Amino acid sequence: HKTGAFCFPGPNSFSWSGGLSGRKIRLKVIPRNSMIGRLQRIFTFAMLLVSLLWAAFFWYRGDQLPGLVAPVLFFLGYAIFLGAEFLLLALLGGEDAELPRAHSPELIRAWLGEVWRTPVVFCWWQPFRSHREPDVLTSDASGQRGLVLVHGFLCNRGFWNPWMKVLRRRGIPFIAVNLEPPFGSLTTYATFIDEAARSLEAATGTLPVVVAHSMGGLAVRTWLADCGTTRIHRVITIGTPHRGTWLARFGRALNTIEMRPASAWIRALECREGAADRSRFTCFYSNCDNIVFPTINATLRGADNRHLSATAHVQMAQHPDVMSEALKWVAAVDGAADETAELLGASGSDGASSRG
Repeated sequence: HKTGAFCFPGPNSFSWSGGLSGRKIRLKVIPRNSMIGRLQRIFTFAMLLVSLLWAAFFWYRGDQLPGLVAPVLFFLGYAIFLGAEFLLLALLGGEDAELPRAHSPELIRAWLGEVWRTPVVFCWWQPFRSHREPDVLTSDASGQRGLVLVHGFLCNRGFWNPWMKVLRRRGIPFIAVNLEPPFGSLTTYATFIDEAARSLEAATGTLPVVVAHSMGGLAVRTWLADCGTTRIHRVITIGTPHRGTWLARFGRALNTIEMRPASAWIRALECREGAADRSRFTCFYSNCDNIVFPTINATLRGADNRHLSATAHVQMAQHPDVMSEALKWVAAVDGAADETAELLGASGSDGASSRG
């Protein structure tokens, strides 16, 4: 392989794994701690502190009603911010004869779902529960195909908590990586994906399925551009800006600059890839994705592109059709969709439609 240079221990490395039984596999490179988790803990505590101080001030003055305003303003401000993203999506989502257009009821439905879902992810799972579900990786997992879970921008492994619960329940080996540094180049993340894939292959004797959300899909592509698709069984991307995203123009971090449409980094990646590489990709996209738009930018030429209707960016990762697709590629038992929907708390969005 051309990836030997990827596997080197660094200052954030650790040796740890969860497991069902048997000898544990030592992971030498993948960071255990997440800078994003620390930043989101600080933000969450700061928001709570400001709300409490505000409420205490007005309650001390005997004005209870104004004391309740701060939490409401925080929530409404967040909902308005998300609403601005959906407005930009409606204006700039783009027209494509082969792509379904989002209508107002779908956008409103997706907005409401995202208003509910994202605080749970960014203010609870990631800052406080990112190690609630340890990796399942033991030396006696031979013959059972595993999954590598790769999160996106401003996320950590806690993003995958519902997935990890399902996988652990089914006894499926998995590793959920933390991509560090959170604002570095997308190319640097190949180190952690490579280590996870090698560890799963060593433990199971089979090539892993890689599931990546948002930015994580680009990190997987740059890893495969160097090592080739012989290292994976299947790649499933969810809301990945394969052709960049319009919102990245506001970012100043290196990885956001690389995610701008037609960026030099994306053009270089496309030159390094072959058409055969993309035949192993399943790419889920949505015309209600409030982060990756124009909508066509979340599709990949030559891949199996699947549309999820009325589903926003974070919600897409919890869609039961996405989990069912992943379980299919690890040869899980039939009839997984109903249980998956229950465990993931699916919102009842319509199923995925395929587009080559």
